[in-house]
Amino acid sequence: MSLTRRQVTAAAFAAVPLGALATGTAQAAQRPRTLYIAGDSTAAQKFADAAPETGWGMALPFFLHKDRPVANHAVNGRSSKSFVDEGRLDVILASIRPGDFLLIQFAHNDEKTTDPARYTEPWTTYQDYLRLYVDGARSRGARPVLATSVERRRFDAAGNALPTHGDYPAAMRALAAEEGVALLDLQALSLALWQKLGVEETKKYFNWTATEQDNTHFNPPGAIAVARLAAEELLRRRVLPARDVRRLDTQIPESWITWPPATA
Repeated sequence: MSLTRRQVTAAAFAAVPLGALATGTAQAAQRPRTLYIAGDSTAAQKFADAAPETGWGMALPFFLHKDRPVANHAVNGRSSKSFVDEGRLDVILASIRPGDFLLIQFAHNDEKTTDPARYTEPWTTYQDYLRLYVDGARSRGARPVLATSVERRRFDAAGNALPTHGDYPAAMRALAAEEGVALLDLQALSLALWQKLGVEETKKYFNWTATEQDNTHFNPPGAIAVARLAAEELLRRRVLPARDVRRLDTQIPESWITWPPATA
């Protein structure tokens, strides 16, 4: 069922605590402008029990100035719908402040047609749920940024990298244009990168181990590569100024990636 725009906007504003809209720029100046990430397992923080699996959100801080912190709220297995339904967007909206950024990347789990808790239809409910994030961020004086989902590792017999996200990237691009939201086209950029690297070399970027051949999630090199794409787009799309972005042409050591102990 598709939500109406009125329902979408009302839900976004309902998540805002009373008085929050009166905060203003003086409060924002009290702390660094933070970049929040709402997304799924491809971006999420991973813990020691999942190593070497690495979300690209773990590597993004390496490319941003230390005064531009990242608050990574991405969680494994979530879609644009289930993230909202579980109250995770509410958590972000309770913390986000004027001048902050909300980077939104969903589609991997929205595509699960047999799971009503997560499935959204690209041109209706997917866009409706994305509007909750956009309207919610704007209602708090923060800037929403949409990011199409990074591509899986899939090639045809001729070695051509294949798109796997159906209409979801196109639906997000259309929404970004309609709403005037900056778009990081990570789907197109990552697909081009996998094509450039080729069938065998891409295995070094995904979570391929002695016991697992994972063509969706990244290891440290893959997470670093995708985070670099995201940082480059944040600069190119003028979401962040040049002074906020660093190391775009620098080799990032894999040892910089760390996995904290698993939480209970």
